[in-house]
Amino acid sequence: MPSLEQYEVPWQKSCWSCDPASLTFQSTDELPPLDRFIGQHRAIEAIRFGLEVDKPGYNLFVTGLTGTGKTSVIKAHLQSIVDDPERQGKRKPISDWCYVHNFDDPDRPRVIRLSPGQGRFFRYRLTELLRTLREEIPKIFQSEEYETQRRGLEEAGRQATQQLTAELEQQALAANFAIQFSQGGLSIFPLVDHRPMAPEEYQQLGPEARKAIDDKREELMAQTQDTMAKVREIEKDTANKIKESERVAAGQRISVLLRELMDSCRDIPAMRDYLARLTEYVLDNLNLFKEAEAAPAQPVPMPVQAKGGSLARNPFIPFEINILVDNAGVQTPPIVIEPNPNWGNIFGRIERRALMGAYFSDHTMLKPGSIHRANGGYLVFNAREMLMNPGVWEGLKRVIRNKEISPEDPTQQSGFFITEGLRPEPMPLEMKVIITGDESIYRMLNANDEDFWDLFKVKAEFDYRVDITEENLQAYCGFISRTCTEEELLPFDAIGATRVLEHAARLVSDQTKLSTRFGQIKDLLIEADYWARKEASQRVGAEHVRKAVEQKVYRLNLIEERIREMVAEGTLLLNVAGSVVGQVNGLAVYDLGDFTFGRPIRITAQTFAGRRGVINIEREAALSGQTHDKGVLILSGYLGAKYGQEKPLTLSTSLCFEQSYEVADGDSASSTELYAILSSLSGLPLKQGIAVTGSVNQKGEVQPIGGVNQKVEGMFDACRLFELTSEQGVMIPHQNVKNLVLREDVVAAVKEGKFHIYAVKTIDEGLEILTGYPAGARQDDSYPPGTINYLVDQRLQELNQSMRGYYGDLVAGVGADSAL
Repeated sequence: MPSLEQYEVPWQKSCWSCDPASLTFQSTDELPPLDRFIGQHRAIEAIRFGLEVDKPGYNLFVTGLTGTGKTSVIKAHLQSIVDDPERQGKRKPISDWCYVHNFDDPDRPRVIRLSPGQGRFFRYRLTELLRTLREEIPKIFQSEEYETQRRGLEEAGRQATQQLTAELEQQALAANFAIQFSQGGLSIFPLVDHRPMAPEEYQQLGPEARKAIDDKREELMAQTQDTMAKVREIEKDTANKIKESERVAAGQRISVLLRELMDSCRDIPAMRDYLARLTEYVLDNLNLFKEAEAAPAQPVPMPVQAKGGSLARNPFIPFEINILVDNAGVQTPPIVIEPNPNWGNIFGRIERRALMGAYFSDHTMLKPGSIHRANGGYLVFNAREMLMNPGVWEGLKRVIRNKEISPEDPTQQSGFFITEGLRPEPMPLEMKVIITGDESIYRMLNANDEDFWDLFKVKAEFDYRVDITEENLQAYCGFISRTCTEEELLPFDAIGATRVLEHAARLVSDQTKLSTRFGQIKDLLIEADYWARKEASQRVGAEHVRKAVEQKVYRLNLIEERIREMVAEGTLLLNVAGSVVGQVNGLAVYDLGDFTFGRPIRITAQTFAGRRGVINIEREAALSGQTHDKGVLILSGYLGAKYGQEKPLTLSTSLCFEQSYEVADGDSASSTELYAILSSLSGLPLKQGIAVTGSVNQKGEVQPIGGVNQKVEGMFDACRLFELTSEQGVMIPHQNVKNLVLREDVVAAVKEGKFHIYAVKTIDEGLEILTGYPAGARQDDSYPPGTINYLVDQRLQELNQSMRGYYGDLVAGVGADSAL
């Protein structure tokens, strides 16, 4: 009879424990807070490489599980780069970015790049300039010198007009006609004895006299029209002279006011051009300033005609500078972390103002996005949150590829009609984009977007675990110290810290690794501190860490408790004692997202004569996943290679997960199903107190699985519902021994011999544990009598012979019927 001790896992290997004596402190407040990152050397090197390569396309995509410190590492490295004095000479200059009025096309505001702080300077100076102009220009036109000049121009025009009209009147008198000017126009009528001819007198004249008068009137009318045209020309010329005098008078004052401002932007051609055009705008619209003193401080919106179109807005809008990006006082490249990467937050937006039933925009209503603020620096955001917002990904690619950005309405991209849509001049763009996300998003983009690899050439992958080394253990304790300082927690004593370290190993189910999902570790520290304060303790100890873990499980394991109740009351059938043919306890893991647990589930097999092979009832009922189907199909390969070398296998066997009504996936039950089949074929009962997990290949080698801790603990809890008989346990693949980080109560039961863990390499080893019989090795084309494999082989031969006899009798019967 095989010995079970050779397969049993010692209790020391059922968990990883940290010796408090190995730590160099009594309390974590003795340690300096951690000032670096634990592990992640590969990811850190990739981030450093991506940030320091200043070439197109070398943007970063940072992958890793939530809580592994991606964002913290990125922040720290970005800050170290921008603060590095050795890189100051290599940095691109930081700029203010402003939008100003476009006098040729108000719907296309112009962008101007300025040195940091200059945006505020020019905005303030232009505000002061507008105030000064509204005060000074009326004074210019009210001055005695200007009034004298204006009256002189008007008097000269009047005299010229009077001379022309006087000459016209003299010509009319010479022809015995008179000209009368009135508001309704002018009249020409003949004279008789130096008085106007009456209509009756005109009618009494002969035809020849009347015709002479009419011809002369027409001749005088033509002369009058010529004279009036000259009068209008004189009036127009006078108005132009007055306007020009106004421009000269105002221009002299404006040039004085703008001289210093123009000198300050001598090296900024775009600003000099804007100021020159602004001067022309003022001179073309002097009427806005003549009565400015009587006007309200904020002029009401009104249409003002300007070159290039009509402004349905404040007529003094051209004086306003919209500082889209204000970097006044900024010395280092900007680092922008966008928590909500929707269209407006990333690319900016265009606000609108309602006016007389319509909506209008101008350059002052352009609002920046994260890309504008990150220009010259770094932009960081999350991939999943970005992809949830339509259009952002395509817009981001376009911005990176074209290296320019301007605020725009997202509906413009879809071609929808936009009321008075602005089209701001694009702003040149130089920045590094860092996207964080999980591996699945990276693979999806890499596989389906042809532009992705060209725009994000650097991948930095964060590992969720780190090796257990003395250095990393000390660093972990430093992390505990830093968290206690930052979150104002009680210090942890050495034993409490070891329990945190052991929990970190349990999170990754590995006796050689620690979890780097520090968000979860931080939660544990906060919750342990809560229970320590409840007990008025001065330090957080092991019992408080244990309490925090237990209470979190209690908050989440309601479904697990309900399943245990169903097992205890017999609703879910489960045997944890005795032996049964063709029946074995498998182990399933339930993942609820925030909580996972394992439980035993009965797996049965029935074998009978037939040629259908292995029938997976779960698959027939559409309750089997692809990986589970693969595991079942492997069983046919194993049976054929093991027992069908000299004869064809004639077998029908059905497999079933009893009382399972959800989709079963994964191949971790394939070895369990094989044990049930072999038990049914051999007639040897399997121990119900030993649950089994592990996948199998076609050669009968047991392969590792996941969730081993939850599976072992699930069986332990089920056995404890009834009674621990010291013969119960779990059989696992030998490769999973290093993944055992079991609960303290399970480890204690293993240590006391009340519960056992067996590690196997092959199916034969598992059969010996479950049946207590030797498996038997093949010798001279047969197996030793009395062994498990011998019994299986004999049963398969019997099934083969029975099927041959059945088909032989069937053929003979068909022949006899034909003869009859």
